[in-house]
Amino acid sequence: MLSRREFFHLAAAAAALPATALNFRSAMAKQKIMQQDLLQFDTKGQVTLVHFTDMHAQLVPIYFREPTVNLGVGEVKGLPPHITGKDFLGKYGIGPDTPQAYALTDQDFTALAKTYGKVGGVDRMATLIKAIRAERPDNTLVLDGGDTWQGSYTSLKSSGADMVAVQNALGLDAMTAHWEFTYGTDRVKELQEMLEFPFLCSNVRDTEWEEDVFEAISYFERGGIKVAVIGQAFPYTPIANPRYMMPNWSFGINEDNMKKRVADAQAAGADLIVLLSHNGFDVDRKLASRVDGIDVILTGHTHDALPAPVKVNNTLLIASGSHGKFVSRLDLQVDGKKVKDYSFRLIPVFSDVIEPDKEMTALVDKIRKPHEAEISRELGHTEDLLYRRGNFNGTFDDVICQALLQERDAEIAMSPGFRWGASLLPGQAITVDDVHHHTSITYPNVYRNEMTGEFLKVILEDVADNLFNTDPYYQQGGDMVRVGGMSYTIDINQKIGSRISNMTSLKDGKPIDPAKNYVVAGWASVNEGTEGPAAYDLVAQYIEREKVVKVPDNDTVKVIGA
Repeated sequence: MLSRREFFHLAAAAAALPATALNFRSAMAKQKIMQQDLLQFDTKGQVTLVHFTDMHAQLVPIYFREPTVNLGVGEVKGLPPHITGKDFLGKYGIGPDTPQAYALTDQDFTALAKTYGKVGGVDRMATLIKAIRAERPDNTLVLDGGDTWQGSYTSLKSSGADMVAVQNALGLDAMTAHWEFTYGTDRVKELQEMLEFPFLCSNVRDTEWEEDVFEAISYFERGGIKVAVIGQAFPYTPIANPRYMMPNWSFGINEDNMKKRVADAQAAGADLIVLLSHNGFDVDRKLASRVDGIDVILTGHTHDALPAPVKVNNTLLIASGSHGKFVSRLDLQVDGKKVKDYSFRLIPVFSDVIEPDKEMTALVDKIRKPHEAEISRELGHTEDLLYRRGNFNGTFDDVICQALLQERDAEIAMSPGFRWGASLLPGQAITVDDVHHHTSITYPNVYRNEMTGEFLKVILEDVADNLFNTDPYYQQGGDMVRVGGMSYTIDINQKIGSRISNMTSLKDGKPIDPAKNYVVAGWASVNEGTEGPAAYDLVAQYIEREKVVKVPDNDTVKVIGA
């Protein structure tokens, strides 16, 4: 009989196999598979790219549930990554109840989580990265797609320094950025100086001096191939996040700038051009269709995890998930400055399978130990599965909205559609650490303002256009703002101003009056000077008082046109 650990070894290895491989039960019947089987790979060519992105400062293993709903509009409707659940399994030939199904979808998540355990943990990631490097020491580049310095208690307390220490220990070759900028320009510059590798942001310029703020391209030689890595920071940073934190820096997609960077790389003799991007998947898909010469785009920001590349013209798009849940490996055969062949695997970081790297474990312990008493403090328990991801609601967001309504004595609550935040299983204790996974930002104040019904509709319409504009260049990559105390209908195929209807107050069941003022509580305002308690303190206070968290089914959003 297989031991529990042997079963986990087998499960994770089966998850790493391509969709064309034997199914899980067949593999289980044939052989016992250990950790090294996760790393088995059809080695190819001269260059190996190892990529992860959107870690959001998750140092230790967590649960993380993929979305039930990830809608696409226009030309990308029904295309990866805009398929979920059973449709996703069918698309990639993945059987139900398998490790791959657990890692890549929401299907039977609670039951499968109890079987396959937590994911991620930088000491497990380090094990994988070191093993790949040891196999291909002169061929490997390890690249971080950004959103690494933000998302936890320790990253907030250290203003990102804890994650810089982790990145240096991983031996990264380059990174790009987004949430990193929410520490402000001075701190970003300080942290950049601490890095032992390039901070690549080709689209960030100083508007006062009209010059690049950061390095745009780095060149590496791997396997006799000259590799150009171009960095692209999140183009809408000063819109999605507070402009006052980076007042003199401009961002943007800027196709012309990207064409120039590609031309510069070609002129420098690059054999392989890689875009390390935080644009978001659909933006990068459009960019690949309009900018020639990019061989590989390692995309980030929208947290998509795809077990196969998406090819657009001659460009391979790689989506490596989030929260340290996956590490992707792409091997490339380059001949005559063209990619002639490749092998790819999205490796799930099953924490019960992978032996932790001792040096990284020691670093994580050093980072967390001074805060251990607080981050491990139990606030209550949850009776329900708590998660964030999904276009319209997440159960942890529902908890946040309930906290805003109660703790700020409000009629309506609004919580941003962030895509970061770990999941909790039914019966699990909720700790301070868990609350920070969903609320840990540098502008956390919970406001309490009066807003007219008309203005509430304007907000919902604006966020909906960010999500469902048919032109990806006008999308900013988040999910719909979460609301408490009201319901509404959304037609995702309408234009801005016409998507939202039937706004109704849950307090009295009456339609939201455009002319009436409502008391609204919300957080993460991009406006400077916002006053109120920090969201993480307010939510912790609410959970501590409730003791047991229960989340009723949320049917307050009716979606048309999906």
